[in-house]
Amino acid sequence: VGILSIPYALASGGWLSLVLLFAIATAAFYAGLLIQRCMDADPTIRTYPDMGERAFGNKGRVIASVVMYIELYLVATGFLILEGDNLQNLLPDVEFEVAGVTVGGQKGFIIIVALIILPTVWLDNLSLLSYVSASGVLASAVILGSVIWTGAFEGIGFQHKGTLINWGGIPTAVSLYAFCYCSHPVFPTLYTSMKKRHQFSNVLVVCFVLCTICYTSMAIFGYLMFGSDVQSQITLNLPTDKLSARVAIYTTLVNPISKYALMVTPIVNATKAWIRYPCDKRVVNLFVGTTLVISTLLVALAVPFFGSLMSLVGAFLSITASVMLPCVFYLKISGTYQRFNGEFFAVSLIILMSVAVAIFGTYTSVLDMIGKL
Repeated sequence: VGILSIPYALASGGWLSLVLLFAIATAAFYAGLLIQRCMDADPTIRTYPDMGERAFGNKGRVIASVVMYIELYLVATGFLILEGDNLQNLLPDVEFEVAGVTVGGQKGFIIIVALIILPTVWLDNLSLLSYVSASGVLASAVILGSVIWTGAFEGIGFQHKGTLINWGGIPTAVSLYAFCYCSHPVFPTLYTSMKKRHQFSNVLVVCFVLCTICYTSMAIFGYLMFGSDVQSQITLNLPTDKLSARVAIYTTLVNPISKYALMVTPIVNATKAWIRYPCDKRVVNLFVGTTLVISTLLVALAVPFFGSLMSLVGAFLSITASVMLPCVFYLKISGTYQRFNGEFFAVSLIILMSVAVAIFGTYTSVLDMIGKL
């Protein structure tokens, strides 16, 4: 999802905003190392909420869990909007009639996709979907290759010069950059599952370097192709009559359908754990899963603005979960907050940067959404 929106992020902030992409990538990488140090300091830490509890007790666990679950919920909602946008781009003249009411293309497609996704949320065994979801890495490479091919060989070219910097768009750009690095809540699970845990830092280096190269490439090529006209998902700019463009769009459409259930499974499990009614677990699973899909559908229909929603997620949730909280937890768990040294200064600087991104990015995203309603 991040790779689709990053050309729009670059167009919002201008060429110099790439410096901020590298700054966020570096901060997110360092936060990943701090998560490893927290887990090394206390072997009982197995999950992201565990880290919050170790630092600040039950309040820390609640904060970590709430941030993580809301982020997953809004990303799942973004999946529905993404599907609706791209299907409308492929089939622009299609409308739907529901109970005598005509529904526009995008909202109609969002409803259809939600119905298609619904049975996947009812599954008890997600092992099959996990294999399908693993294709996400390949999908990102296919989308990047298809976009570059479209620009190079389908008559679009890379002729737009763009602007050096757009100060008004910097908060949006930084928020979307932060969204690209929102995977930290899963790091503790990955770390505990590794046979050679001492290589975790090497894994982080490889992952962050490869991801940043892909993001930067997509941002630069997409911006050169479409300039300031690039949309919140670059697939919406691609000519649908070209094979390479259709490959990119179809790949974009398949991924969210396979990943939605995996994205919301932690929320479903947490909700089921709160329900203490003496009824069949299968019934509870169906009820919780269906309710969750319906609620994300309603949010997607009410706020069908992909760029603004992902910007809000990046500014308010991703930067908090992936950078701010790991730094705060580390300071408390390690006791570094009691010593004024170089490490304390560096971590505090990253926390201040995260707070600034959260405040300005959230404010800009909310204003943007209100303006579109």
